[in-house]
Amino acid sequence: MPVSIASFVCGLIFGIGLLISGMTQPDKVLGFLDIFGAWDATLAFVMAGAVAVSSFGFAFARRRPSPLFAAKLNWPRRDDIDASLIGGAALFGVGWGLVGLCPGPALVNLAGLSVPVVVFVAAMGAGMLSYDQWRERRDPSHTDYDAVTARADR
Repeated sequence: MPVSIASFVCGLIFGIGLLISGMTQPDKVLGFLDIFGAWDATLAFVMAGAVAVSSFGFAFARRRPSPLFAAKLNWPRRDDIDASLIGGAALFGVGWGLVGLCPGPALVNLAGLSVPVVVFVAAMGAGMLSYDQWRERRDPSHTDYDAVTARADR
């Protein structure tokens, strides 16, 4: 139960940060991506602030022998760049550029019950489920974080 509460609190803080910074507004995000037009640098400042604040949290976590609310730390164990990473990043970037939303702000925007946002989140969920099913058929051992990182360690 503490993990669920900690996860909820972290998600709530993240969502509030998105609202305060205006990053739940697709026009603001699209303004950042419009580097040859009316460029809005707000998102760059939001990202820089987030990196600065989170760096303290990561530094604190790296010094701890174990996490506060979980059995072990699950740091990424892969540092390679493969076709899957490039494809996923490209798909994310195209979706972000077309709509002006990424998964976090889209979930925050669900509260407004806007039809385009609901369609976006439904399509995003369908894509995630489709990928999981495709990946499971292709490689049954690739179903959870530990399986992925264990294979990467070989």
